[in-house]
Amino acid sequence: MSIKTTRWDSAEHLKTDEDVQLYLEACFEEAGDDPAFIIHALGVIARARNMSQLARDTGLTREGLYKAFSSDGNPTFTTVAKVAKALGLLITVQTKATNTTREMQ
Repeated sequence: MSIKTTRWDSAEHLKTDEDVQLYLEACFEEAGDDPAFIIHALGVIARARNMSQLARDTGLTREGLYKAFSSDGNPTFTTVAKVAKALGLLITVQTKATNTTREMQ
C-alpha cells in the first residue's frame, strides 16, 4: 500500500496577524545567516495575504513581486521594506544579548 502525500504550503496556514508573526519569528530563528530564508518567508506571507493587493499597496507589479520572492529572486532592501510595510510588519534591529555589560562613552 502506498502512502499519499500532499505538498505543504505554509501560506495556507497563515490566517491571522498572530500566525504571521509567529511564522516570521520562527523563520528568523531557523534562518541563521541565510537571508534567502527570510526572503522566502516574506514571499510566503505575501502569497497568504493576496499578492495582487500587495502589488497595489506597494506600487510594484504582481509579476515583479513573484520574481523578487522566487527562489532565484534577489529583492532590493527597498522592495523588502515596501512589502514589509504593506504587510503591516515593522523591520527593527537590536543588539545581541551578551553576558557582559559595556558602557558606551
